[in-house]
Amino acid sequence: MPTLRPLAVPLSCALACLAFGAHAATPKAPATPAKVMSMQEIIDASKPSDWRALDPANTLYMDLANGHRVVIELAPHFSPKHVANARTFAKEGYWNGLAIVRSQDNFVVQWGDPDSDDQAKRKPLGGAIKKLPAEFTSRDASLTKTWTRLPDVDGWAPQVGFADGFPAGHDPKAGTYWMAHCYGAVGAGRNEAADSSDATELYVVTGQSPRQLDRNMSMIGRVVQGMEWLSTIPRGPGAMGFFEKPEQRVGIASIKLASDVPAAERTNLELMRTESAVFKQLVESRRNRRDAFYKVQAHHIDLCNVPLPVREAKS
Repeated sequence: MPTLRPLAVPLSCALACLAFGAHAATPKAPATPAKVMSMQEIIDASKPSDWRALDPANTLYMDLANGHRVVIELAPHFSPKHVANARTFAKEGYWNGLAIVRSQDNFVVQWGDPDSDDQAKRKPLGGAIKKLPAEFTSRDASLTKTWTRLPDVDGWAPQVGFADGFPAGHDPKAGTYWMAHCYGAVGAGRNEAADSSDATELYVVTGQSPRQLDRNMSMIGRVVQGMEWLSTIPRGPGAMGFFEKPEQRVGIASIKLASDVPAAERTNLELMRTESAVFKQLVESRRNRRDAFYKVQAHHIDLCNVPLPVREAKS
């Protein structure tokens, strides 16, 4: 009877089998998941170059009669003529002594001349331009250079993101940009005609973002500090939240350009650069919340829910 002999095993296979056997005998330890940074940790790890100082020539200080200050960053690349008028009004003291005339819940707070509809009583416009064009969209090339697009779709614009540090919509086919009506956005009130605003009456969004107003209003900037002093003003009892009696209004002591305020009296702030890598990291941390409280990740963020970090400037 023939003798059965073991099959010869090539050395390479034997070594491989030994390696496999050793691997099987010693299972790999599970990889430690990478630590997810919170928004505050991302901000704390940022570099000075990730921040920009507010330009005093493009910053308004609204000092209310109750002693509170609201800081507004102007947006000349979106509506240059309206911003130019706002600068003129601030330099000439147009808003000094006027008032917040309207507070409509979940919508806007508006300020200006309570007698604006009375030709005999209304405050003169001084050196400002009396007739402005509608500036609903912009083709300013500098907006393209600073454009940071969000990865998510938006119902109000072909693309959304940040341009010149402001939340904005973008139509790449038309080559236009416009500031979005996010919380804190400041626009120029108007009547029915598109070119009926002169930047004397301004409003700030204090409620759920009314994005239907995008591309229908001339936007001049946004509040970067002091929104709590505007969003908590009681609702006006009149139609659309207008105050019916002078004593219901919140007085404005002054609105000045920061560049016209002595350095010692300025509110020195800096904002995170929205074109920086750290800002994109921050956006992603808010798109997909990975801290223990959240059980489901959204893989999406609304433009107006992206935080824009502001901090006291470091000396």
